[in-house]
Amino acid sequence: MQTATVFNIQKFSLDDGPGIRTVVFLKGCPLRCAWCSNPESQQRAPQLEWKESACVGCGACLAAAPNAKAANRARKRHIDVRALRGDAPEAKAAVAACPTHALTCTGETKTVDEVLHVCLQDQPFYEDSGGGVTLSGGEALTWPDFCEELLVRLRDKGIDTCIETEAHVPAKTFQRIAMLLDHMLIDLKHIDPAKLRDHASARADLMLENLRWALVHHPDVLPRTPVIPGFNDNLEDARAMARWLLDAGSTRVQLLPFHNYGETKYELLGMPYSMHGTQNLHPEDLEQYRQTYLNEGIEAFF
Repeated sequence: MQTATVFNIQKFSLDDGPGIRTVVFLKGCPLRCAWCSNPESQQRAPQLEWKESACVGCGACLAAAPNAKAANRARKRHIDVRALRGDAPEAKAAVAACPTHALTCTGETKTVDEVLHVCLQDQPFYEDSGGGVTLSGGEALTWPDFCEELLVRLRDKGIDTCIETEAHVPAKTFQRIAMLLDHMLIDLKHIDPAKLRDHASARADLMLENLRWALVHHPDVLPRTPVIPGFNDNLEDARAMARWLLDAGSTRVQLLPFHNYGETKYELLGMPYSMHGTQNLHPEDLEQYRQTYLNEGIEAFF
């Protein structure tokens, strides 16, 4: 049976596909987008997190893991969360020893059976609302065998399936999993190869070719664009992406205004956040941006 590292299973979601959905978040992503709101999803392995406000500086974590590297923040000595995998024996001992739960682990290895069991708990809600299960991340497609087994099992139960993906995976993998899905929510971050490389460590050809294929071959694809200040938020960016979508066969796009709600997660992981101080965007800030899509014949909505 296939396994994957899961960092959250969110029930009763209304924003990740039609109806009421259960969203399965898998760890691991090939990109490093500066605006990522789930930095805990980037690494495939479980990770340690440290919460400064909960730590009393007692040193219990270091005593439980004497070989671990120490860190000193806010005059509190504790394990350097970047130095140990969350599933390492010393990491588990340190988490168990922390009296205030300031040290925790995000991500857990789960089997398809374990994930399916949670998803089936809400099957009546799916049936009543036209909902189902959505795979997300990270990039769920970095676990193709796990996704395939889970999707086949869900389909056998008559459950609607969806994925949120950046499509930054080999074409064979993308197409294999696409055929098992009822809906696909696919990011169109930009069409400029240099910008995608510099801001997200991404290959434009891989993402765009997969999205183009899906728009031709899959029955329900919704392109989505996260609108990011300094990356793709000017009107020329909007115009270029709108024209690309039309050429690829799409007439709609969902716009996702930038938000910095994930900033505190970077602190927990001991990671720098390059978007610090960037103001959140709201739909009212992007009316001209949206109108640019409309002028090109693309239905743009939030």
